[in-house]
Amino acid sequence: MSDQLKYFAERLPATFIYAGVNVERVGLFAGPRGQQLASRFTTIPTTAFAYGTADQRAAWHALVASLEATLPLRAHQPRTLAALDEYLHRRTAGMIGSLSHLVRGAAIDAILDGTEHLTRAHLDRVRLDHAAEAYAATHPSPAPAPRAPAATTA
Repeated sequence: MSDQLKYFAERLPATFIYAGVNVERVGLFAGPRGQQLASRFTTIPTTAFAYGTADQRAAWHALVASLEATLPLRAHQPRTLAALDEYLHRRTAGMIGSLSHLVRGAAIDAILDGTEHLTRAHLDRVRLDHAAEAYAATHPSPAPAPRAPAATTA
């Protein structure tokens, strides 16, 4: 495989993007052939989305909003998920894969129950990967906002 990737990089006028975990230490860049590959590629480390500063929260909010815009639910109200961005960050530890899994699972639940719109209850029912669940256990999410009492007429 290393020889083939090296061949592509040297002979084809294209940009190749490879993804992996710890490629600097194991796998793709390991061994003599891996060292040759490592000299031909640039690594771009990625991390989870942070949520500490206003800019970080804005970036996360924009990600949630763009994901929400792709939902094919006929009764979903725009900005419902974006309004839950803090909750979603705490549930997913800021990881895009966990967020995608959470929203997809909640959407399937909303389709199956016939409501066709996402609620916090749908999101709460989705179990996530171990890392996200462990993060959420140590970073409790805010409680849902209390509902206003119904107006009464006298």
